[in-house]
Amino acid sequence: QSSSRLCIFNSSLLLFQVYISIMMLSVIVAILVCLASYIYRSLKPPPPRVCGVPHGPLITSTRIKLSDGRYLAYRESGVDRANANHKIIVVHGFNNSKDMELPISKDLIEELGIYFLFFDRAGYGESDPHPTRTVKSEAYDIQELADKLNIGPKFYVIGLSVGAYSVYSCLKYIPHRLAGAVLVVPFVSYWWTKVPQDILSKAFKLLPEDVRWTFRVAHYVPWLLYWWLTQKWFSSSSIISGNSALLSDTDLVIIKKMLENPSPHTEKVRQQGDHECLHRDMIAGFATWEFDPTELENPFTEGVGSVHMWQGTEDRVVPREINEYISKKLPWIKYHEVQGYGHLLSEEEQKCEDIIKALLVE
Repeated sequence: QSSSRLCIFNSSLLLFQVYISIMMLSVIVAILVCLASYIYRSLKPPPPRVCGVPHGPLITSTRIKLSDGRYLAYRESGVDRANANHKIIVVHGFNNSKDMELPISKDLIEELGIYFLFFDRAGYGESDPHPTRTVKSEAYDIQELADKLNIGPKFYVIGLSVGAYSVYSCLKYIPHRLAGAVLVVPFVSYWWTKVPQDILSKAFKLLPEDVRWTFRVAHYVPWLLYWWLTQKWFSSSSIISGNSALLSDTDLVIIKKMLENPSPHTEKVRQQGDHECLHRDMIAGFATWEFDPTELENPFTEGVGSVHMWQGTEDRVVPREINEYISKKLPWIKYHEVQGYGHLLSEEEQKCEDIIKALLVE
C-alpha cells in the first residue's frame, strides 16, 4: 500500500513538473513572440502618406507622371521657358524641396534670360516615394522631367549639398544632356573606393560621433536606419535634429535671417514621412555606387560647357578635404573655395549670383 501511494505521489509530482515546464515554455514563447513583434514594429517604417490618396496630403502642385507610374512635383521660375537663354534644373538638398528659393536678383535673371525648374526629389514634398531609389535613378528622373516639359536637348543642373549626388549621376549617366553643371557644397561618401582611405578617414573623424554612426548604419545596415533614427536609447543624428555644432558662424547668421522670414512651405517637405525622404536619401547616397566620382570623364571636351564645384572653407557638414581631392583628380572641374563660409554659402545673395555667373558667363 505504501508502495502504491509512493507511486501515485511520484506520478503526481511528474505531472506537476511537466505542467510547470509547459507553463514556463508557454511564457517564454509568449515573451519571444512579443519581443519579435516589438522588434518587427521597431524596424519596419510606417507606410508613406502618399499625396492624393485617401487620408494622405493634398496635391497642391503641378506634377508630371514618370514612365514607372510615379509622380514628380515641380515649380517653374524665372523667365518664360520658351524665351529662355538658359534652362537650369535645380536639385534641392537634404530636408528641402522645390519650394526653396535661390537668392538671385530679378535683374540678373532677366539680363541673362534664366529659366529655373525646381522639383521635389522622390519622397519629398509632393513627389511620390521611390522605395528602390538609387544614385542612378536620380539622373533618369531628371532626364524624364526635362523631356516631359520639353526643356530641350540640353540643360544645366545645379545640385545643392545632398542634391549634388544627383549631379554626379547626371555626369555619369546622361552627360550628353548637359549644357553645364554645378556642385554646391557637394555630398561626399566615406565609402568611395578611389579616394585615398587616409583622406576619407581624416574627414570622417571631423564629424560628430552620432553623425558618424548614422552614416555607418546607412551604409552597412540600411534596413536598420529607420530604427536607428527613431530609437531613444542612443543619440542618433544631429543631421536631422539640426545640431548647431555642424554650423559655422556664417551659417548661424544666415539661419537667423532665414528664421525671420520662414518659408510657409516648410511643413510640406517631410509630409509623406521622414523615412520616404530623409532616410532613403541617406541610404541611396551612402550605398555602394556603380562608379566613383574620380573616374568621371569630362563631358565638355569640345570646350562648350563647364562643371563647377563650390566649397566653403568653414563647412562642417561636408568636410572640404574630400572635395579638394576630387577637384585635383578631375582638373576639368572648376573648383571655387569660398573663404569664411560654411555649408549655407548659396543662401547669401552675392555668393549665389557668383555661382550662376561662373556657370553661364565666365
